[in-house]
Amino acid sequence: SGEPMIAAGIDLGGTKIETQIFDADWQCIDQRRVPTPKEYDALVAALAGEVRWAKARADIPVGIGAAGLVNPASGLALAANLCANGRPLPADVARAAGAVVTYMNDCRALVLSEAIFGAGRGHRVVAGLVLGTGVGGGLATAGALHPGGRQISGEFGHLAAPAHLVVQHGLPLVRCGCGRVGCIETLIAGAGLARIAQVKLGRRMGSKEIATQRHRDPAVAQVWDIWVSLVVDLLNTISRICDPDIIVLGGGLSQMSGVVAALQQGLGALQFAGFETARVALAQGGETSGARGAAYTAWQADQARDQT
Repeated sequence: SGEPMIAAGIDLGGTKIETQIFDADWQCIDQRRVPTPKEYDALVAALAGEVRWAKARADIPVGIGAAGLVNPASGLALAANLCANGRPLPADVARAAGAVVTYMNDCRALVLSEAIFGAGRGHRVVAGLVLGTGVGGGLATAGALHPGGRQISGEFGHLAAPAHLVVQHGLPLVRCGCGRVGCIETLIAGAGLARIAQVKLGRRMGSKEIATQRHRDPAVAQVWDIWVSLVVDLLNTISRICDPDIIVLGGGLSQMSGVVAALQQGLGALQFAGFETARVALAQGGETSGARGAAYTAWQADQARDQT
């Protein structure tokens, strides 16, 4: 289309890097995807290459939404699922690309994108939960992310797994990539679902396999039910803390068939009697909705710089 380009967003996950370019209506008009390198220097080079590709199309602001956190005090990354722990990733990418780059957590980027443009439009309080290689989320109120000086709100994957369900189902307590033992991420992210299958079936199974075979095999159905109960418990915790109008789901595991209905029903069963339950919905922007949130944040920062 002849639409002017307004911003670019890069969604950096544990397995892939997707770059999207947006027009003035915040529609994605071009995109490309490369695998996420497993080594730090290669990761910096790959991200810098994506920034340069976007900038070559038009001189537009570029935002990166990345798995993990960056400490605002030190500029160093904490990333359970990336090879960037303790490294100044945002600064290194900006230097390698020779450009100003806005950097944020990918889950927060997805929540912002969905609150403004997606499934959360028209809702005041929007929570998001991303179920993928890792587990994270975010919270937006009136179209803006929840403020916080350390930018760790929405790190739902690093809440503790619920003791009653761990004990009831004989689930393992595993050391998380963040360093703690027993984070909920270790049981509900992709590897966590495989762990539940290992305990109950004696073999690891992928999410797609579990989603399709649960209708035929009662043992697989039990793995699914345990995973759902763990995620529902987390959704209930999120609801108790911030009382969202809607909880938007992202990440690869959110794409399993029947996941929204199962989580909605489970959450309703845990709600106080007679009270309405938050609506559970899929991210309209899909798995890579975070690219749009990162692009929007970069565009906002660019506007603010223009005004000063």
